[in-house]
Amino acid sequence: MSDIHSYDLTITWTGDRGRGTATYNAFGRDHLVEADGHEPILGSSDPAFRGDASRWNPEEMLLASLSQCHMLWYLHLAADAEVVVTGYVDRPHGVMSTAADGSGQFDRVTLRPRVTITAGSDVEAALLVHHRVPDFCFIARSVNFPVDHEPEIVVAE
Repeated sequence: MSDIHSYDLTITWTGDRGRGTATYNAFGRDHLVEADGHEPILGSSDPAFRGDASRWNPEEMLLASLSQCHMLWYLHLAADAEVVVTGYVDRPHGVMSTAADGSGQFDRVTLRPRVTITAGSDVEAALLVHHRVPDFCFIARSVNFPVDHEPEIVVAE
C-alpha cells in the first residue's frame, strides 16, 4: 500500500497597479508564495516576461526543486551505501525554449553537484549513487524533460 502526501500553498498576486489587467503592460507580475509555517517567497516572472529580477520566478523554483530533490535523495542513498558526505553544492542549469505564440517548455536540466566525501569513502560508490537518485526523486520522476547529472566527487583531506 502506498502513502498519499498532499501539499497546499497560497499564491497571491500582488501586481495590481490600479488598472488590473486592462492591458498586458498595465500589471505587475509580483506575487507571494505562501504555506503554513513558512516564510513567504517573493515571486515574479522572469525579467524577459516583464518580471522583477529581484524575485524568484517559476522557472528558477522548478530548477531549485529538481536540485533539492536530487540532493536530499543523494544524501539518503549515500548514507545507505556507507558513503560519508561532508559537503554538497549544486549549480544546476536549465534550458527553456519558447515559441512565437509565447508557449514554452523546459528542454533539459543539468544538475552539477560538487560532493565532498571523507577519505575513507569509496569514490566509485559515491558516483554510482547519483545514477540511482532518478529512480527515487519525486520531482525528476514528474517532469517530461531530461534531467542530466554531471557530478564531481571531491575527497576531503
